[in-house]
Amino acid sequence: VQLQASGGGLVQAGGSLRLSCAASGSTFSINAIGWYRQAPGEQRELVATISSRGSTNYADSVKGRFTISRENAKNTVYLQMNSLKPEDTAVYYCYADYGVRRRSSWGQGTQVTVSS
Repeated sequence: VQLQASGGGLVQAGGSLRLSCAASGSTFSINAIGWYRQAPGEQRELVATISSRGSTNYADSVKGRFTISRENAKNTVYLQMNSLKPEDTAVYYCYADYGVRRRSSWGQGTQVTVSS
């Protein structure tokens, strides 16, 4: 499974951005797909994931502000980010868990910067 992320950028606090992650390859084997982020000097952390059955999981810090969704026909997952805060500033990575052995695939990061 290969992942291509896009949609990052610079936005003012309170603004919105939408990230996209296009999957290719053995997309039928994806168990879950979503987003992690890593701020400077911090560990990479889970932001949101969506399973093959449509179950979603969010970090507490983004609940109510971020929404993960998918468009199966395009093998694409979206992360709609609203009410952005400066602490959301990070490199966002698309992630997929796939196959019976639960292998991991990471996309390239996309920078999200929220100015105060």
